[in-house]
Amino acid sequence: TAGTRQPTPWHQDQPYYNIDGRQTCSVWTPLDPVPEPATLNFVAGSHLGPWLMPVSFLTKEAKWFPDGALSPLPDIEAEPDRHRILKWALEPGDAVFFHMLTLHASAGSAVRRRVLSLRFIGDDVVHAPRRWKTSPEFPGLADTLPAGAPLDHPSFPVVWTASDPPQTK
Repeated sequence: TAGTRQPTPWHQDQPYYNIDGRQTCSVWTPLDPVPEPATLNFVAGSHLGPWLMPVSFLTKEAKWFPDGALSPLPDIEAEPDRHRILKWALEPGDAVFFHMLTLHASAGSAVRRRVLSLRFIGDDVVHAPRRWKTSPEFPGLADTLPAGAPLDHPSFPVVWTASDPPQTK
């Protein structure tokens, strides 16, 4: 079976989305075994900021935020001793939860590497329309939800609230 041969470059998730706020979480759950050489690598503590300039994965161009608006991505590969890298071999059903500003990457893999990737956001997250195509795009959202508004919209279902009563058997 063909693998995921294309490496995923170092990046933060949040700058690719149309949101602002600190209460953000990405979840990466493998559906196939992922050996350590093919797993996600994380820079410990990078979730504390700053936002880093997102680049396109294929051409490595920084083309969204204005020049100088965000700090450039550090060259992790050139200075590996300056960064504490965390990574784990994972089995199907394992899950890694991480802040959407955590700097992360993965090498390509010769083995199949299918994953379920989810995003969760908290109450402080607001809509932040971007001038570029976000991933996902959410077509028409900017027409119905103004900048700075809470994400009270059918595209962002509430999965849990603090007022939910505990479940009993």
